[in-house]
Amino acid sequence: GQYDWAHADLVIEAAEAEGLTLVARIDHVPAWARPPGTSDRYLDERGMREYGDFVAAFARRYQGRVSHYIIWNEPNTAFEWGFRPVDPVAYVALLKTAYLRIKAVDPRAVVLPAALAPTLERTAENLNDLDYLQRMYDAGAREYFDLMNIHAYGFQNPPDDPPAPDRLNFARAALIREVMVRNGDAAKSALISEAGWNDHPRWTKAVRPAQRVEYTVRAIQKVETEWPWVVGL
Repeated sequence: GQYDWAHADLVIEAAEAEGLTLVARIDHVPAWARPPGTSDRYLDERGMREYGDFVAAFARRYQGRVSHYIIWNEPNTAFEWGFRPVDPVAYVALLKTAYLRIKAVDPRAVVLPAALAPTLERTAENLNDLDYLQRMYDAGAREYFDLMNIHAYGFQNPPDDPPAPDRLNFARAALIREVMVRNGDAAKSALISEAGWNDHPRWTKAVRPAQRVEYTVRAIQKVETEWPWVVGL
């Protein structure tokens, strides 16, 4: 009743027609659900309650058609957190709200946390993804997701560039896995929901088009042969 489902209906019907598994990422806030002058990533206490109502309504409407839900996007950046200081504890509260509301409607649904933006910064605006994930675990996140979610970007490094806490590369995904294992979460698998290299000539971290193709193929091979904890859909 209170939601306009027309666009979602079209997207889901198109995905079904192509035989695709659709993963619903729910992360933008309409103007009526947030204070005037705030961004579409801003959620206050009232907005969090309404977000829970929405995800429950979404899960009810599309039960049996949508099975995977991503809760928000890259909350370790102020841009994605409504231009506020990042807050892992508040994000876990949002994740918990969504998880419980979705599971109450569809117990078989698979809930994923927001993938984190790979970053080495440690500021109020951008918090290192490994630090942020550990703080999520400290806040109890383990109980409120079924499958880890990772953004694995190579920047200008090849896919076999080894992982290191002070490097941003495709293999940084393995460090996310290490945080999971340290927190007793090794039984869960992970989905890489975004990955790749950029070959746009105006981007400062771009690679050549031929490198992009080569690195992408090698990255897929790496996942298939070295990372059994990554799943496809």
